[in-house]
Amino acid sequence: MSRLPELYVAVDVEADGPIPGPYSMISLGMAVAGRADLTFYTELRPISDDFVPAALAVSGLDRDRLLREAPTPEEAMAAAARWVNGLRTIGRPVFLAGPAVWDGMFVHWYFMRFTGKSPFGATGSGIDLRSYWMGMTGCEWAESRSGTIKRELGLEGVPHTHHAGEDAAELAQVFEGVLRRRTSP
Repeated sequence: MSRLPELYVAVDVEADGPIPGPYSMISLGMAVAGRADLTFYTELRPISDDFVPAALAVSGLDRDRLLREAPTPEEAMAAAARWVNGLRTIGRPVFLAGPAVWDGMFVHWYFMRFTGKSPFGATGSGIDLRSYWMGMTGCEWAESRSGTIKRELGLEGVPHTHHAGEDAAELAQVFEGVLRRRTSP
């Protein structure tokens, strides 16, 4: 029996505060490393009245528009779970983020709260870009920032826009570069 390959699903979140529950995930983007054609993006209706204006400003999203037009968290997370589970026909989805703690905290909480389970598994665990880079290169934490990694890989021109869909695609591209570097002599 042959095993399907791992699919590294780069995930990025924009939120209006520091933690899920009191605050809201307002957009979610996912992109498969090595497969630019496999992407997912959704915005989400906020779940509370609380938000941190500075956090909301990072995304550039309009909170009033999200309250009127964005899918409910139940709808958005069900669609996200269907997308991730649909990848299983070609490989095994593996969560990837940078930092995994931030994005993973929101994604796992939202999947558990609004769908009852995470398509990334019971713990929602996955790969953290900075930790992976440190292990691969032996560098210190301060040398594992995404800008440093992008410079090392010659990807300085790949923008980070704070749009969850675009930033997930950016992370997927960076991780492709990391994997190429890992396997090159």
